Amino acid sequence: MIVTNITRTKLIVRCSLTAIFSDCIYDHIRLDLRLQIMKLSFTIFILLLLSLPLCAQDNYEIQVYGSETMDPRTTMFELHSNVTTMGFRQDQNGVIADDLAWHETIEVTHGFTSWFEVGAYLFMSANRGQYGLTYVGDHIRPRFRAPVQWHWPVGVSLSLEVGYQKPRYCADIWTLEIRPIIDKEYKWFYVAFNPVLDYSIQGLNHHAGLQFAPDVKVKFQVSKKVGLGLEYYSGVGSIQSPYILSQQSHQIGPACDLDVSPDYEINFGYMFGLTPGTERGIVKLILGRKVGWGKKKK
Repeated sequence: MIVTNITRTKLIVRCSLTAIFSDCIYDHIRLDLRLQIMKLSFTIFILLLLSLPLCAQDNYEIQVYGSETMDPRTTMFELHSNVTTMGFRQDQNGVIADDLAWHETIEVTHGFTSWFEVGAYLFMSANRGQYGLTYVGDHIRPRFRAPVQWHWPVGVSLSLEVGYQKPRYCADIWTLEIRPIIDKEYKWFYVAFNPVLDYSIQGLNHHAGLQFAPDVKVKFQVSKKVGLGLEYYSGVGSIQSPYILSQQSHQIGPACDLDVSPDYEINFGYMFGLTPGTERGIVKLILGRKVGWGKKKK
């Protein structure tokens, strides 16, 4: 009787271990399959977007993107404030002169998964001779990120932004922006590269095809809360037929990031125009506040 009970106990333990081991193998296979599907979907999405027939970044949201996306159930509220201290004093292609113009952009970005977010923008402007801010346009921007489980040596994400702006403020009325984002942080050093591709769906540059507008950011973390560096923005024109240098847009300037808290974003700087086709001076300020909507742990 005792032997029978011992044998039965051994059999139960063996079956339990077998079931646990099988569940572990199944969970591992399911996780690996899910990652492979995500990787394939991300790759296909990039290829499809880059196969599209694609206005340089306007002076409303002056920012070099990092690869990270918002956490799930988290929303970032941002205010982009820019003042053109030395801009164009005459209208160009029907677009109002922007000398001493004040631009405000409200951006709201929400994270849905660890690798997907959606942002929405509202553009406003106050130009010389105007009182108060005027509606300029609005955009929507989904963004996909290569999951950290892929263990890539650099951060990679892809932003797709489409929207409308009034012809009085932009020669291209409907635009599409495809922004690949590559960045890397190593100890106290950070670099981000955005090789932006723009396409005018409706407007002055519609027949120009793909427009190339690369942006770069280099930052040195001089303390736990202060990062100093340079930001560069450009617009070289059509890939097939770039503008001559004097007509291209090239801006560079110092910028500062204040890391006062993980829930806040503070960035400011001054951009210098390097060519006649660029505003000679722009002051920029970004203020952001992150809000989580998940349940707080007790």
